This record gives sequence, C-alpha cells and structure tokens, in this order.
Amino acid sequence: MFERIDYYAGDPILGLMDKFAADNNPDKVNLGVGVYYDEDGKMPVLECVKTAEQRIADPISPRPYLPMAGLPGHRKGCQELLFGKDAQVLQDGLVATIATIGGSGALKVGAEFIHEWFPQSKCYVSDPTWGNHIAIFEGSDVEVGKYPYYDTATGGIKFDEMIAFFETLNKDDVLLLHPCCHNPTGVDLTREQWDQVLNVIQARELIPFMDIAYQGFGEDMDSDAYAIRKAVDMGLPLFVSNSFSKNLSLYGERVGGLSVVCPTVDETNRVFGQLNSMVRRIYSSPPSHGGRVVDIVMNDEALHEQWVGEVYAMRDRIKSMRTKLKSVLEEKISGRNFDYLTAQNGMFSFTGLTPEQVAQLQSKYGIYMVSNSRMCVAGLNSSNIDYIANAMVDVLKD
Repeated sequence: MFERIDYYAGDPILGLMDKFAADNNPDKVNLGVGVYYDEDGKMPVLECVKTAEQRIADPISPRPYLPMAGLPGHRKGCQELLFGKDAQVLQDGLVATIATIGGSGALKVGAEFIHEWFPQSKCYVSDPTWGNHIAIFEGSDVEVGKYPYYDTATGGIKFDEMIAFFETLNKDDVLLLHPCCHNPTGVDLTREQWDQVLNVIQARELIPFMDIAYQGFGEDMDSDAYAIRKAVDMGLPLFVSNSFSKNLSLYGERVGGLSVVCPTVDETNRVFGQLNSMVRRIYSSPPSHGGRVVDIVMNDEALHEQWVGEVYAMRDRIKSMRTKLKSVLEEKISGRNFDYLTAQNGMFSFTGLTPEQVAQLQSKYGIYMVSNSRMCVAGLNSSNIDYIANAMVDVLKD
C-alpha cells in the first residue's frame, strides 16, 4: 500500500542533533540547532518562568481546551511586545492576534491565510533564509521565490540589488522579512535601510510578513521591533509572526503568535474570524501550559521586568562570545578580517566556512554546525571557545 511513498531525507538542522547525540567524542560541541545555552553549556530555565510555573501548579487545576485564538493575556502580551504597550494601533483595535503553536504555527496559519485570500500572491524570502520558511509556504501552496540578501564577498547585504528586485514585484506579493537577528546570517538592515525597504513596499503595494523569533537578542526589545513599528506608523497592512521559544527559553512548549495589522476595525474583525477558522481546521486550539506562562510573565509588571533583564543577560553573553572568538581567531590567523563576527546580531553567525571545512570540524573535532556555515553562537562558552577557535584555525589554514 505504501511502496510508492518516498523516504524522508530528514531535516538538515534537526538531523544534526541525532548525529551529535551519537558522537562519542568527549569534547563534542553542538553549534547547529538554534538553542540558547548558558555559560555551563546548559539550557536555562528562566527565573521568571519558574515563578510563573509555580503559580500555575498551586493549585494544580483542570486543563480545558483554550479558545481557538488562545488566552487573551497571551495575545495581549504578543501585541504589547511587538507594537509597544501604549501603541495607538492597539488602542484603535486594528490588530488581529492569535496565539499559535510556536513561530512555525504562526507562519503556517499566515501562509494558509495568504493562499486562501491572496491566491495570486507569491512569497519572496531572503537568500539565504531559515529553510522552514520555504517549506511552510510551499506546503500551503504559495509559490516561493528568493530576493538578494547576503553578500558572501563582503559579509554584508546586497542592498542595492535587493531594492532593485523589490521594484519588480507585483501588487500583493509577500515579502518575508527578518526584523532583527537575521537567520541564518546574523546580518541585519540598518534603520535607514529599513526605511527604504518600507517605502518600496508602500509604493509597490506589497505585503510585508515579518518573522521575529529573537526579539531582545539584537539590541533591545524596542529597537529590535523598529521595522514593525515603522511599518505601522506608515499605515502599512502587516503580518507579524513571533516566537517565545528563545527569549523565554520555552522551546518545547511551542508558544508564539500571529498578528495582522489592518486598516479598519471592520477588517480587523474579519481577519480575526478567518484566522480562528484556519486554526480550527489545522490544530483546533493552541497548547495551554506555555500560553499560561506567557500570560503570567508578560502581564505581571515585576515578572516582565525580571524577564527583560534575563533576556538582556543572554544577549550580552552571546555578544561577549562573539568578541572572544574574534579575538582568538585574529590572534592566530594574521591578515584576515573577522569583524563580521561582532557586526552580526543574535544567536547565529555565518562563519564563512566551506561545506568541506564544516564537515572537517565535525569529523575531526566533533564540532557540529549547519553545512552552510551557520553557527549558533549561543553554544559557545568559556570552557569550549578555545577548543572551537583552534579547530576553526586548523580547518581555515588547510
């Protein structure tokens, strides 16, 4: 019956976890999957999350189905984090927000919405982008193309090429954008560049779909949302998918959100209803536990302040690892510029290694990163950074 079914080759990133687990090298390091590890190489449980979970457990209560759109406090937390607590667009009721199964669930619901209500629209993603962006939109029968982004020669952005490409797109084509901490390169647009991009979007009547999975890991909570808030100020209709996996360290709880900024209250209500309809037919309702944690942390002033401090501590540790790695590499390889390591933002860095060099790191040293050279900087710590740097020096000098 199933002989015609194709084998699944596996996910290139998640597949690394299996290889890493099977590796017997005592010095092995996982720099592949996008997970934050602390200075001891462990995934942290945030103190604010511990407090929230203690409240949930005291007393232990029944777990009814949540509304299709999720808990109101979860949705409110998403909105205020993305748009600002006192944002006019929220006061005017112009944002339709649903809680989703992580950022991936938000992208899936958004892709389904676009396929149903904008069937002629194509979606364009940066070259490169997170691989699942393409899979999710194509899985919703949305045609996907790529726009110029990363410049391998300079380690920067092909900005002029990107703008020129945007100028060729059709009305209602979708641009999938990374407001901060670009995945996989870590190379972000400046505010001036964002302004130019948004001006083209407005002039060409394109649909911006901003995927923000690392808010707080770039500059700060507000600065990282600059592109989102600027688009709102310009009156642009806007899709925003966000995730709490990284900045609440709640990976397995699958908590995220999808927000759609609309021109009128009537349109907001229509969109909200259709988002609920899509949730119903895809997964019916979002998970409870993670949503309750988000609700508590985002809406308790003291816990929210504690959370922001914990996120900034994670951000600063990542930045310090970038600086340390750059220092060691520059010391051991003269005449080569490693400024890109500290210019990039967020959890990821494009190291510039070839696929062959990445494979060498894996086979000789048990250091795992994605073949395109994406490294999760959050996997570095004081105990392993010299080992990793020396291994990188070895493969770079070969």
